[in-house]
Amino acid sequence: MASSPLNQKSNYQARSISLPSKPHPLIVQCNEHLCRLGASDASSSTSSSLSSKLSCLQDLHECVEKLLQLPLTQQAIVQEHNDKWVEELLDGSLRLLDVCTAAKDALIHTKECARELQSIIRRRRGGEMELEREVQKYLMSRKVVKKAAQKALKGMERKCAEKNHENLVMVSTLREIEAASLDVFESLLSYVAGPRSRSKSSNWSLVFKLVHPKRVACENEETDKSELEKVDAALNSITGQTSSKSDYNVHVENVQSSLGQLEPIVQDLEEGLESLFRRLIRTRVSLLNIFNH
Repeated sequence: MASSPLNQKSNYQARSISLPSKPHPLIVQCNEHLCRLGASDASSSTSSSLSSKLSCLQDLHECVEKLLQLPLTQQAIVQEHNDKWVEELLDGSLRLLDVCTAAKDALIHTKECARELQSIIRRRRGGEMELEREVQKYLMSRKVVKKAAQKALKGMERKCAEKNHENLVMVSTLREIEAASLDVFESLLSYVAGPRSRSKSSNWSLVFKLVHPKRVACENEETDKSELEKVDAALNSITGQTSSKSDYNVHVENVQSSLGQLEPIVQDLEEGLESLFRRLIRTRVSLLNIFNH
C-alpha cells in the first residue's frame, strides 16, 4: 500500500492531552490507551494483534464517551468553537463509522460463506462436484470481499484534516483519537484483503506445500500467512486438481481444519467491531448535541 498519513507513526503517544486545569482521571486514561496503541506494532496484522488493538480501541472510545459527558469537556469544546474544525470533527466521526461498517460487513460476509462451506463439507453430499462448486463460490465471494476492503483502504488514503490545532487542546485530542482509530481499521482491512497480488509461481508454491506437507514441514513461509490466506490456499488446492482419492481427502481435511481455525477468529473480530461501532455512534451523537447547544 502506498505511503499515506495513516501509515506514518502517529505522534499521539507523545502529546499531553491535558486541560488547563488538573487532568481528569478520564483524560489520563485516554492518554494511557493512546500510548498502548502507539506502542503496538503498527505493521502487525496477525489475528491476535488485531484482537488486542480492537480491545484497546474499545477502551479508548469508552473513555471518549465518558469524557464528552463531562461539563468541563463540553465547556472547553464550546469555548473553542470554530466552524471549520466543527465540520472536521463531525466528518471524522462519520468517516470512522463508514470504515468500521466496511470492515464489519467484510467479516460478516466471510463468516457466512465459511459456515456454508463447512456445512457442505460435513454433510459430504453431492460428491466432489458439489464441493468444488461450493469452493468456487467461496473463492468468488472472497474476491468480492477483498475488492470491498481494498476500496475502503483506498478511501482512507484521502487526506485527513491536518492536526494543527495547537491552541485547541480538546480538538487536537479528538483528532489524535481519530488517527489512532484509522490506524487500527487500516490493519484490520489489510488483514481481510490480504496481499494485493500474488505471482503464479507463488500460487503453485502454495499448492505444492499442501500436496507435499511433509517436505515443507520445516519451512516458515506458511506460518507467516493469515488464517484467511491459509483457507484460500487450502481451497485452491481442491479446484482443478486431478489427484487420487486419498490425496483429495487430505485436501478436504486441510480445508476443514483451516475453516475451523478461522471461524472463532472472525467471530471475535466481528464482535469487537460491533461493540466499537455502537460506541462510535454514541460519540457522534454526543458531538452533535454539544455543537447544537
